Amino acid sequence: MAQTGRTTAAAVLLVLAAALALLGVLLHHGFLAEYGIITDNALEGLVWGLTAGVSGVALILVLVVVGIVLVLSPRTWIRWTAAAIPVLMLVTMLALTPLALRQKVAAQYDSVPQCVSEDSGEPAATAERESQEAFESIEHIGYFNRGGASGVGGCDRSLEVSEEVEVLGHYRNALPEAGWDVIDDDARHVRAQRDGMGFEVTLCPGGAVVWAGSEGDAGPSCQEP
Repeated sequence: MAQTGRTTAAAVLLVLAAALALLGVLLHHGFLAEYGIITDNALEGLVWGLTAGVSGVALILVLVVVGIVLVLSPRTWIRWTAAAIPVLMLVTMLALTPLALRQKVAAQYDSVPQCVSEDSGEPAATAERESQEAFESIEHIGYFNRGGASGVGGCDRSLEVSEEVEVLGHYRNALPEAGWDVIDDDARHVRAQRDGMGFEVTLCPGGAVVWAGSEGDAGPSCQEP
């Protein structure tokens, strides 16, 4: 009778561990889709989600419940099932990490800077359209958030890329290919001009800031995180 009671308790705890694991997976996905670092790979995103989000707490709870099951039940199938739950939890979280980061990119980032605002009056609206046309003439790399400034002084947007991407090297090639003349080039920024418009990219922590505006205006500066 005692053995049957231990087995029943272990089975109930298995269900609890599975429910906690499912909850942890859902929390991990939601956290990364909102707060994940889009330049992370799957493993980096998994570690970030476990350490910065609440899914790590869920994993700890799962491990505690699994440990209790292993102590309670001598049955092989229960012990193997219990051991498999945290493993499957981590594998599922790892598999869902790229999907969550792609969802964040789709919701919060652009592949080309977006400068035009519906409520802008003149002359800001004209300047925004000119900046937008300048950005669209160039092949970009990475993702742009929707923050930054746009108006008569030009348009700037933050560019996020992974650490191995050489931002300035990309624009050194992309600008001349699009008909832009590079007029200033050093270790921190590249500036070019074409048809009265200027384009500038400046390296910043985590990526860069790109700017387009009148060739006589000043370029971008790194934005505070």
